[in-house]
Amino acid sequence: MTSYRQELEKYRDIDEDKILRELSAEELAQLDLELLEMDPENVLLPAGLRQRDQTQKSPTGPLDREALLQHLEKQALEAGERDDLVPFTGEKKGKPFVPKNPTREIPREEQITLEPELEEALANATEAEMCDIAAILGMYTLMSNKQYYDAICSGTITNTEGINSVVKPDTYKPVPDEPPNPTNVEETLRQIQANDGALEDVNLNNIKDIPISTLKAICEAMKTNTHVKKLSLVATRSNDPVASAVAEMLMENKTLQSLNIESNFITSAGMMSIIKAMYHNTTLSELKVDNQCQRLGDTVEMEMATMLEQCPSVVRFGYHFTQQGPRARAAIAITKNNELRRKQKKT
Repeated sequence: MTSYRQELEKYRDIDEDKILRELSAEELAQLDLELLEMDPENVLLPAGLRQRDQTQKSPTGPLDREALLQHLEKQALEAGERDDLVPFTGEKKGKPFVPKNPTREIPREEQITLEPELEEALANATEAEMCDIAAILGMYTLMSNKQYYDAICSGTITNTEGINSVVKPDTYKPVPDEPPNPTNVEETLRQIQANDGALEDVNLNNIKDIPISTLKAICEAMKTNTHVKKLSLVATRSNDPVASAVAEMLMENKTLQSLNIESNFITSAGMMSIIKAMYHNTTLSELKVDNQCQRLGDTVEMEMATMLEQCPSVVRFGYHFTQQGPRARAAIAITKNNELRRKQKKT
């Protein structure tokens, strides 16, 4: 009994080109049809690509829409109607619907007799007044929450619609956008560089077009400034180079008390440099770094908690921790730092 490998040896020296040249046109067409790769299960392919073309009839010509419609109409007219399983006789079955009388006579023991003045007042009351009266009597199921609380909280007739009115949404006054920040960046930079004593609060929030070089120059000037106590760079498109400049500034500045760099494009590397620079700062009491462009990561959060534990000067820290461990450590450290600050003030 020969092996499978020995069976294949006889096909090693076959001349495929010679065999193809000896095939007839019909055999070549049949071979081409067999070699087509079709996927009948793929519903995303057109029908012509899911099955082989087995049409042997020659095309009859271009599409004649009118002739096709006439042919379909002729077939529809010639088709016989299907007989109903149960023939229609027109007989009505069942009892006709008779609506019940919605009015119910009130028993004598349930009838309430009011004084003539009250009867006349209720008979002449408007729908809005009836709504307020129902709210005062505690019939809150007859009206919407807004109608009920408006009637309870106000001493006058506040409802303008009746009890059965359609509930409408509350109308809110549009809140205008905040005005742009009027701070002159170039003038502020000049004052910081000149160590102007009148400048103690630098607010550059929401100024989108500050160049990175200008932000770095502000941080460079803050190294030697002795009057600015609050620096806010919220939503200024600050990135890691600015964060590095802020870290260098924190290591040298001895006057700044509050720093806010929220809503910027600082990554974990830039934030880590700022947190490590806080170990060399003893005057900053408030630091806000939340809402950056990306998640800072567990390593940065652990470093934040360690910094708060080792820097008793920080009593306010703005960041939303994502891990329970660093969050608990930071909360305990902030509480301890505030208690220490309180004791220092008492002494």
